[in-house]
Amino acid sequence: MEEIVEKIQELKRRKKAVIMAHYYVRDEVQEIADYVGDSYYLSDMATKVDADIIVLCGVTFMGESARILNPEKKVLLPAEDADCPMAHMASVEKVQEIREKYKDVAVVCYVNSTAELKAVSDVCVTSANALKIVRALPNQNIYFIPDQNLARYIADQLPEKHFIYNDGFCPRHHAVTKEQILAAKEAKPQALVLVHPECKQEVTALADFVGSTSGIIKYATASSAQEFIIVTEMGVLHELKKRNPDKTFYFASNMICPNMKKISLEKVLDVLEREQPEVRMAPERMEAARRPLERMLELAVDH
Repeated sequence: MEEIVEKIQELKRRKKAVIMAHYYVRDEVQEIADYVGDSYYLSDMATKVDADIIVLCGVTFMGESARILNPEKKVLLPAEDADCPMAHMASVEKVQEIREKYKDVAVVCYVNSTAELKAVSDVCVTSANALKIVRALPNQNIYFIPDQNLARYIADQLPEKHFIYNDGFCPRHHAVTKEQILAAKEAKPQALVLVHPECKQEVTALADFVGSTSGIIKYATASSAQEFIIVTEMGVLHELKKRNPDKTFYFASNMICPNMKKISLEKVLDVLEREQPEVRMAPERMEAARRPLERMLELAVDH
């Protein structure tokens, strides 16, 4: 293990590369990353790093986003087959259909989506900034793709807007049930329940806090409570324990994203050595998908 890490660090220096990792990847991959964060943080940092190569330790759509925002940089994916099922759960045809039906509609695209879907959208959002961005839009009608659960969570807080729901979802978050949360609360009555908004409404309704992965980490760190029931992918435990060694964390269910776990140290080393696979897209697709991503970064800034 140490030998692999040393080789990675040496190649990184020599090739002027940076390693970015999502909170859901394996602990050892998070440990060697230069930047660890959620989708929004990684998208934002990708535009700011001084590097020739970005090694994106996450699923495919994250690599695409990094490439779209940095057309002059080489973006490498350690696991090209690490895809996100939800990223494909909407269609260009349906977007066109909705646009014809609702003339003033804003197509709001969760960043957990393919470049193809981003390219036909007006603005991208993450779970961390969706509420702020949708609230700022002048449009009355909002077609939120692909995740129905995040859409419903945001819609509950913006009753003045009309949401059109898509039927996509994250298989891991969508599978969590109200019964699992109630059982966890009964087993650990002192623990606060922190839930990701990709979960169903019946689950978010039982939460003490609902927020993005980074939001959950920040909340647990700032809280005076000592015990927490975490309702998101279990890879987040690494950062939670690092920041809060004296606090105790439980999970309401074993939420493991098999795609995120495909990324290993061996694959990071291999991708740095070969500089393959590289994220590539047609220039027109990149240009069309860049606009909603850049609009997200503009609207998400705290003024």
